[in-house]
Amino acid sequence: MKLDLAAGSPAPADVGRLARAAEAFGFDALWLAETEHEPFVASALALATTDRIEVGTGIAVAFARSPVVLAHAAFDLAALSRGRFLLGLGTQVRAHVERRFGMEWSAPAPRLAEWIEVIRAAWSTWQDGEPFRVRTEHFDLSLMTPAFSPPPLEVTPAVRVPIPISIAGVGAALARLAGRTADGFQVHPFHTARYLADVLEPALATGESERDDVRTERIVPVFLAPTDDPVVLDAVRARVAFYASTPSYRAVLAVHDRERVGERLSRLAATGRWSEMPGLIDGELLSLVAVVAPSEALPEALAERVAGHADRVLPLLPFEPGTGGEPPNARLWERLRAAIRSA
Repeated sequence: MKLDLAAGSPAPADVGRLARAAEAFGFDALWLAETEHEPFVASALALATTDRIEVGTGIAVAFARSPVVLAHAAFDLAALSRGRFLLGLGTQVRAHVERRFGMEWSAPAPRLAEWIEVIRAAWSTWQDGEPFRVRTEHFDLSLMTPAFSPPPLEVTPAVRVPIPISIAGVGAALARLAGRTADGFQVHPFHTARYLADVLEPALATGESERDDVRTERIVPVFLAPTDDPVVLDAVRARVAFYASTPSYRAVLAVHDRERVGERLSRLAATGRWSEMPGLIDGELLSLVAVVAPSEALPEALAERVAGHADRVLPLLPFEPGTGGEPPNARLWERLRAAIRSA
């Protein structure tokens, strides 16, 4: 298994230092989220200041952008980095797509399939000279003149064409889509071992059955909750409460007959009572979503949880490089690296 770093959404001024520290530590990839900051700007900064580490969007909101805009951004980043860029896309939930980005909403899995089709069609036009022609429910595209076409990527053993696309999701529909059409599936942090094994894995396998000899890469982030670090433990509990309050994530709770907790959390979130929410995440529920253990036991417990279900593992634990480049918890990260790569 590969060890990747979920870097969140660092400020542009901090991206270079974080990326260099992640590369020096030996992470295989750095994933940048779309929350406070724009992930493609951050990806460009990370790739421009490193030489080896892969950098991906984890995730960029697909429906906030035209698929051709996404295709251009990914193609340029692949050229900049000589093939180290990984395009990770997500759908977001309806409220954010409509009320934060001001874009239209429709059933996310079929819509995302169209986005991927358009992105790959643009790449085929730029790389191989194929005609640009895509007609789907939402698109009727046929215009791509030379003035708007970037030069082909120089293909080398390190440069993968087409660029790898991973998609993220909580439910079975997006997992099936990933198995059918994507290179990777980014499991949502709000999942349990049972949900991954009983819901997502079968859906991925169903999608993969529609392709010949293709396996979708499993990219699995997991919350780590060290019982001897109350600050981190409380932060994880609060994050789990936030995710559990989202109605579209309730399928995870349903597997464990805990939907009522989600309903109560939704009511608190709707009235802005954020400080009360973590108190509804009891020890049992926290242990289902996160790996809860003393710091010394976390590496082995994480490796046991993801064994057989992950190709890339993203331990959700702070990695904040100090003045010398290494994080204060470097020893724990070193043991996590050893446990994951030997699992």
